[in-house]
Amino acid sequence: MDWEPEASPSRELKRKNLLSASQRRTFSLCRRKSFAAFVASKRDGGQRQGNAASFSCCGRTFEGHAAIHKHAAGTHDAEIQQLAGTAYEEEEEEEEAETQKLNDPEPEPEPVDVSAWIPDTGHISEEQLLKGPGKVLLYYHYCELEEPRLICAWQKALCEKLHLTGKVRVAAEGLNGTVGGTAVATGVYAEAMCSHPLLEMDKEEFKSSDGGAACFTELRVGVYKEIVPMGVDPELISYRLAGVRLEPEEFHKEVRALVAEGGLCGDTILLDCRNFYESKIGRFARCLAPNIRKFSYFPDYVDQNLELFRDKKVLMYCTGGVRCERGSAYLRAKGVCKEVYQLKGGIHKYLERFPNGFYRGKLFVFDGRYAISSNDDVIADCRYCCAPWDRYELCSTQFCRQLVLSCPGCRRDGRTACCPTCQTKGQAKGEASAADRRHKEECECTGGRPRIPQDAQRQSGRCQPGQEEVQ
Repeated sequence: MDWEPEASPSRELKRKNLLSASQRRTFSLCRRKSFAAFVASKRDGGQRQGNAASFSCCGRTFEGHAAIHKHAAGTHDAEIQQLAGTAYEEEEEEEEAETQKLNDPEPEPEPVDVSAWIPDTGHISEEQLLKGPGKVLLYYHYCELEEPRLICAWQKALCEKLHLTGKVRVAAEGLNGTVGGTAVATGVYAEAMCSHPLLEMDKEEFKSSDGGAACFTELRVGVYKEIVPMGVDPELISYRLAGVRLEPEEFHKEVRALVAEGGLCGDTILLDCRNFYESKIGRFARCLAPNIRKFSYFPDYVDQNLELFRDKKVLMYCTGGVRCERGSAYLRAKGVCKEVYQLKGGIHKYLERFPNGFYRGKLFVFDGRYAISSNDDVIADCRYCCAPWDRYELCSTQFCRQLVLSCPGCRRDGRTACCPTCQTKGQAKGEASAADRRHKEECECTGGRPRIPQDAQRQSGRCQPGQEEVQ
């Protein structure tokens, strides 16, 4: 964010409106501190009248705090604004570093013996583990793990033995993963998880789809502070505070009732807890889909839109359910909702039961497939020609990691970037410096989107602000 010294009060207000509630509090504190520091820098040991302090500024002497405060506010507002902006950015960097600590994996654990937990696969050939129909498993399990490093070592050994790829996050609050391999290998993996004495998982906790080891480039297993990166310490907001879990059949009835209300949304909000690029290609009818880029922005989204949820019944959903566990707990902790419910097993389980239900379009997945489908609806458009299209590709510009919807015709015409800025960069190819490689590309996709959308301030007919209806 560019804090220019000549910024006017209106521009300052505009910038502050782009910040989340917690960010605005931080900025206000930085401004007060900067104002106080500026005033203190003008204090001198000169003449005093009574007990009034003396200040020198702009070739003038000011007696007392009231006089210097009035002068500073009226004459040096832009300078103080610049100081506040610098202080705010420093605070943000420190906060970002703290958040990153929650999301970064802990150091590799010392080697431990986990052989007792590795299943015997003597009756299974290596060919069965490497070749044949492939599957991708998605799961999470909240439980108390006193030694997450031990579980991490076991997970890594188990996946390597079964030739599985994917990602597994382990924490003191449980584990969350998605792995790919042959149907035989993923079956053995699920059985091992269910039989582990510390987990005691149920087979119903696994969601399966066609895929395989090729859906992931590698195997990544690590110990983290959270099993889903919300950026809030689990000790402050625990999964135990989660909303009431509704089976797919119960959730289906709730959505049916909501849709039957037509243009009147009443006191119920159907909340999509996923990122904007996920809900863009598939979502429930009549949902509120926040325009957030990652789940760690969800808490600030809730804070900035509390009035939207006040006295409402909230029905939450996500891909597999894990984000709703912490997300619903955070929303409940605010104490503004009448009721908070979540879809048990997420969209994945709902589609197993209702492939042609109220969820329309594709289901985004975090692997090389990008999406899976259970119906033929296409609810997204090509970035360039607006033709119906919902198959993501990575932006063609080097180092840009944005996803783009570009139909075959537009791709043949060379329009393969996420935005005009990246398209121009791609046409002017050149070697990037080592410094460039350390940073993600910035473009219109990242620079033009407010970090936290203010859905409570948007109006959309007679429905709740920010809701989108899928026909």
